[in-house]
This record gives sequence, structure tokens and C-alpha cells, in this order.
Amino acid sequence: MTFFAVLIALVLDQARRPGPQAPWLGAAGAWAAWVQRQFDAGHAVHGWLVWTVALGVPVLATALVHALLAQASGLLAFVWTVAVLYVTLGFRQFSHHFTAIRAALESGDEARARALFAQWQGGDAVEWPREELLRRVIAHAILSSHRHVFGVFVWFVVLAAFGLGPAGAVLYRLAAWLAQAWGGARRPDAPVSEPVARLAQRAWCWIDAGPARVTVLGFAVVGHFEDALERWRQQRRPWQEPSDDLLLSVAEGAIQVRLSRGVVGEEPLTADLPEPQLAHLASVVGLVWRSVVLWLLLLALALLARIF
Repeated sequence: MTFFAVLIALVLDQARRPGPQAPWLGAAGAWAAWVQRQFDAGHAVHGWLVWTVALGVPVLATALVHALLAQASGLLAFVWTVAVLYVTLGFRQFSHHFTAIRAALESGDEARARALFAQWQGGDAVEWPREELLRRVIAHAILSSHRHVFGVFVWFVVLAAFGLGPAGAVLYRLAAWLAQAWGGARRPDAPVSEPVARLAQRAWCWIDAGPARVTVLGFAVVGHFEDALERWRQQRRPWQEPSDDLLLSVAEGAIQVRLSRGVVGEEPLTADLPEPQLAHLASVVGLVWRSVVLWLLLLALALLARIF
């Protein structure tokens, strides 16, 4: 059932028209705001309380609904799983931004491409050079594909294996949203206290660590394997640290494009890679889709092994 739920959710995702935002964000924002008002008193102990309630209640509710529906009908439980995956997993939650930017760049309208990218990342348009704009678009697309597809996929499969239905998908997406809304940039106007912001960010690093390594493994397998693995080895990080640098480093090795200017030790990781070009946008699309096919095939093989 896990394989078919993911497959149907992806097919439905490709069939729908992209909306202005994910349909669950409004409810998540209202719920998180209520929890913060009720439990956030600014003390360190409240960090765990606020974050656990904000995340745990929706996750447990999702698992409970699945369990109740499974007792009534396996088909109802399957429909519930597909519905939850439909609103949490998929490309349409970010791909329309990428496609519009790509079309603007292909037509030579860099000003529009910058404006669209600023709208996508929620900032102001900046007069970057063309190569820097391409670098940022590619990096943002890779991170978005991980957040909206591979990370959700991994946590869904893991918790579904324990009979919790689509609870893993809710856990991952809601944890990512809380980390961004509460602990993202440590903004002075953040809606939560510093202990809650720190906890939301730290918990997100742990939740994202495993899926990030699954994502980079897929990138390495379907991309330039040796270069991707070498950058993975050089970018080893503790699991309690953010995984974005690891994702970008392995991705640039997989598609052979320079995405960062950082160094590990004393040796630049990107000195031997070309600067981003328009053609690399297609390489990103191919890398992501090949990774999706890879993990779907492995999930299908696991299903066949269980049957036979």
C-alpha cells in the first residue's frame, strides 16, 4: 500500500494546478500560533513543551485517524493516506516557481527571473550577475526538492512501516515549517521566545539528518557517482547540524556544476567545476526525477519481496 500511495499522490500532484501555497499552511499557522500563546512563557523548559505539542498533536491525530479508518475499511485508510500525501508531498508546491524562472531566463528576461526568484524565496530582488542568479536558483531548487519530496518520502515510509500511516509525512513537513517560522533566521520579530526558536531549529536538524543522507545517496547513484561521494566524504557533518551544505555539495558533484564557494580544510571543493549555465537547469530536473524513479523502484522491489 505504501508504494501505491506514493505513486498515486505523485500522479495527482502532477495533474493539479499549482496554488499560491500549500493548503495545510493556514491551519498549521493557526494551530502553531494558538500553542505558542498558550504555552510559551519564555523559559527553557517550555521549548520542548511548545514544540512537542505543536508538532506531536497533528502527527498523533493523523495516525489516529488512519488507525480508526483501517479498522472500518482498508480502502478508507488508503484514501486517507493518499490525501495526506497529496497535500504534503510533491513537486507542484515549488516547481512552478522554477519553471517560470527557467522560462524567463530562456527568453532573456533576467529582470523578470530575478523578480520571480525573489518571490519564491520570500525576499527582495537583487541585481545578481547571471551566473550568481543561476547558482541560487539551482541551489534553491535542490533544497526544495529535498524538503517537498525526498524528506517527506523517507519519513512517510519509515512511520508507515510501523503502522502509523501518513503520520511521517506530517511530521517532516510540519517540523520543517516550525523550524522556518519559529527558528529560521532568529528574527527579532519571531513569534516565539528564544528557547522555543532554538529547540525548533535543533530538532529540525535531527529530523532532517537521515532523509538528507538518503537524498544525497540517491543523487550520487543517479549522478556522477565518484565526484558526489568525494564531496559527501569531505562534507561530513554531525547530525545535529543543518544538512543544507551537504545536500548542495553532493548535488554539485552529481551534476558537475559549481554551487558554492566554500572550502573544506584547505582544498576548494568546487575549483574543478564549471560555473552554472542555463543548461544546468535541465540537469537539475533530470537529477531529481531520476532520484524519484530510483527510490520508487526500490520501494516497489521491497513490496514484491514482501509479497513473494
